[in-house]
Amino acid sequence: MKRSYLGRAGSSGAGSQGEQGFWPSYADMMSAVALILFFLMLLSYIQNLITGNDLQNTQEMLEETRARLSGTQLALTEAEKALADTEKTLSITINEVEEAESQLAKVTIDLDEAKLTLTEQQSELSKQKEDLAAQDKLLGEQAALIGQQEEYLKAASEELLAMRGQMQTIAVLRLSILEQIRDSFVRATGDSSRVSIADNGNIILNESILFDVGSSEIKEEAAPALDQLVTIFYKFLSDDENAKYVDSIVISGHTDSTGTDESNRILSTDRANSVLDYLLSSSGGKLNRYAKYFCAAGYGETRPVDTNLTAEGRTANRRIEISIILKDDSVLEIIESYLDLELPEFMSNP
Repeated sequence: MKRSYLGRAGSSGAGSQGEQGFWPSYADMMSAVALILFFLMLLSYIQNLITGNDLQNTQEMLEETRARLSGTQLALTEAEKALADTEKTLSITINEVEEAESQLAKVTIDLDEAKLTLTEQQSELSKQKEDLAAQDKLLGEQAALIGQQEEYLKAASEELLAMRGQMQTIAVLRLSILEQIRDSFVRATGDSSRVSIADNGNIILNESILFDVGSSEIKEEAAPALDQLVTIFYKFLSDDENAKYVDSIVISGHTDSTGTDESNRILSTDRANSVLDYLLSSSGGKLNRYAKYFCAAGYGETRPVDTNLTAEGRTANRRIEISIILKDDSVLEIIESYLDLELPEFMSNP
């Protein structure tokens, strides 16, 4: 583009050409500068546009970031709340765990004690089983021992029955002869009130059967009764099975308290000897061969069986007693025969 410049009229041609050559260069330069400025402004504008866009984007991003940050802060707040709740729950849980651990420790201690108790109980049970086994063994031994004892007791019972039979035989023999003596006197005198068997097993003959008052001479009417007595004793003693049990046959005289002690003692002795003499001399003296069994004794008034304050009592005290004394050795022999039984081992070795 050419620009025309109108200068003053009348200027020379040389001047006009020189001035004309300067201004176009300047204009071009200014145009270039303007163009450059324009481009710079355009670039600046573009840059501003770009920067504005970037700023807007940045602002949007910032808003978005702020929104996210707000959400994050809200989430963080909730997370912090949740964390606080979690910490609280954790604290509670820790307390519960500690309490559980304490309970567990206690349960562990209880369990240990229970295990110890169980061990002790098992030991005690084992000991009880051993004791029970020992007791079972002992019961078995005792059962066997009881069986032996029963056998022994059975044998011992049989021996006792045998010994009892022997003792009863002796008692029956003694009672039998006493009853025969009593009955013979009753038959001879016809009076049962003047002859009896005392509680001690002696025959009691009232004085009036044999003697008059104050006399030691046997009355004639007493002879039949005494002869019966001789027959009874002879029959009894002639049986060796009976005689082996007899130690002595005692004829004892007794008086009441009338008179002096000496006179009563003499009278009672004389009466006892009179009866004894009659027994040994009567019936041809057939009892003489058994004289070793007989003896006489006088006790005077020293052994009354009733009071001497009444007539009835004094009558009862004046008497002749006939006692059959059994051998202690005979009874002891029976007992010793039982004691000599061989004891079983379980009794001899307790």
